[in-house]
Amino acid sequence: MGARRIEIKKLILIIIACVAIIGIVGRTWAYVDNQKKVKAEQLKIEEQKKKAEEEKKKYTVGVSHEGKKYTYDAKAISDKLNKYDYSNGGKKIVFLTFDDGTSTTNTPKVLDILRKEGVKATFFLTGSNIDNGGQKAKDLVKQEFKEGHAIANHSYTHDCHKLYPNRVLDMDAFKADFDKNDKLLKSILGKYFSTRLIRCPGGYMSWKGMEPLDKYLEKNKMVSMDWTSLNADAEGPRKNAQQLANYAIKTSKGKDIVVLLMHDTYGKEETVKALPAIIKYFKDNGYEFKTLS
Repeated sequence: MGARRIEIKKLILIIIACVAIIGIVGRTWAYVDNQKKVKAEQLKIEEQKKKAEEEKKKYTVGVSHEGKKYTYDAKAISDKLNKYDYSNGGKKIVFLTFDDGTSTTNTPKVLDILRKEGVKATFFLTGSNIDNGGQKAKDLVKQEFKEGHAIANHSYTHDCHKLYPNRVLDMDAFKADFDKNDKLLKSILGKYFSTRLIRCPGGYMSWKGMEPLDKYLEKNKMVSMDWTSLNADAEGPRKNAQQLANYAIKTSKGKDIVVLLMHDTYGKEETVKALPAIIKYFKDNGYEFKTLS
């Protein structure tokens, strides 16, 4: 009878041990399974993060990825210009800028000269001229971007009467006009393109009631850029190439920072002819050529 009790106790202990082992195994498998799920979730998050980073790398602001090495912070230059401070500790920088393109006549010649001279420029593009130029004008926008130049927004219509009635900013009309041009540029250069840089038709300094634009630019981290110098190809009587070059040089002297206003639109053939002499002046005087973005 005593032996039987001992056997029963042994059996009970074995059963208890088995139950405990089963419990431990179950908990172990549950832990392993949970860890697998945690790891899978971590991998999923890492993969999503990686995809997001890869997607982010595709976005460009004003310049192509290749063009980044030629560009300069437009906000820093704008802040200097707003204070009429053209100094840079003796380090000379010139930003060649062209307004109102692209044109199917003069833009290709400007691009040829820039390529031969090995310098980059910033193109403030006007949408109506691009649309009027058809596919050739759109291909020129692509060429500018591909070759490392900077792309900026100079409105769609360039209609100063519409944008500044009675010389006062109409913010709604201004925003609609620039948004239309933004969409056009994105349709040409792809969904990953954007530009934060604008130039007001006629120049920011020419108009009244610009405070709403200031607030809009600040809120959207955008920059408006005027100029420090110009070749005067849109001021006063028509000038020949030599006169244009002389004017550009005269208005650039004594400045470490030069933002030079020119035009590559229709009727600006003399600007094209003047461009090599203008570039030579800046090279001879130790200027580094940069773009704005």
